[in-house]
Amino acid sequence: MRLCADVGGSFVDIAAFDDAGAIGWRRKVPTPVDDWTAFVALFADALAAVACDRVSIATAGLVDPLSGIVTSANIPCIDGRRLAAELGAVLAVPVRVVNDADAFVLAEAARGVAAGHDRVFGIILGTGVGGGLVEHGRIVSGAGGIGGEWGHGQVVHDSRTAPGANPVFACGCGLVGCLDTIGSARGLERLHRFLHGIDADSIAITRGAQAGDPLAAATVDYWCELVGGPLAMLLHAMSATIVPVGGGLANATALIAALDARVRANLLTPATTPIVVPGRLGQDAGLIGAFVAGA
Repeated sequence: MRLCADVGGSFVDIAAFDDAGAIGWRRKVPTPVDDWTAFVALFADALAAVACDRVSIATAGLVDPLSGIVTSANIPCIDGRRLAAELGAVLAVPVRVVNDADAFVLAEAARGVAAGHDRVFGIILGTGVGGGLVEHGRIVSGAGGIGGEWGHGQVVHDSRTAPGANPVFACGCGLVGCLDTIGSARGLERLHRFLHGIDADSIAITRGAQAGDPLAAATVDYWCELVGGPLAMLLHAMSATIVPVGGGLANATALIAALDARVRANLLTPATTPIVVPGRLGQDAGLIGAFVAGA
């Protein structure tokens, strides 16, 4: 038996998997974001409830593949720790830790919409923009654990001839014009405000566009233009054959279909079937990805 957890900034989803990969015992508890002792106790209590011989964790934040150090702004109690080594020493079982976006892609490649594809670039479109790359069933982690992270780095520049004409926003990473600022759910809302001077949440915008509202439709079209080009360029560079989408915007199927159409229109090699598609595993993806990563 293996104990697997999907650790987010609000909740920890934790479950026991049998050797065949089926979920048995499971619980969901608030994340003790500031309390390392409580964080350790959460796993110790789970191991006391169900006998498991190892632990696999998918967590929000970067996981350095060399040092094992986790960088997590949303969960301060694990930030800067060699989480696998430190937690394993206390629990007296082997521990594997991976980034949650990587876990999502790994799960979709193993059991989800990307099953059968050799190279999978999965993206997260939610509060922020994230991603991960899986090749032949293995995570491509990259230096510092940032493999597949495409949300940061300037992609939108202010116009010298017409300042203010382009939607250049400051990013939480310290840069400006990052894809994260326009491609996320908050980014979609920023674009709506930029174009129309109207505040609306992402759900209202995507639903409005689908219902034929011209302002919402214009925002979605602009969003697809700004996100679709960089994504097509990455697919050329990575030669990935499918892009499963997770995060809140993945629930807006018409939006993802529009993004897929824009991406395929930008590809040098025409694709006749969808490439950018919503993930299939939903809320189980993080847990399944942790299980597959620990195999």
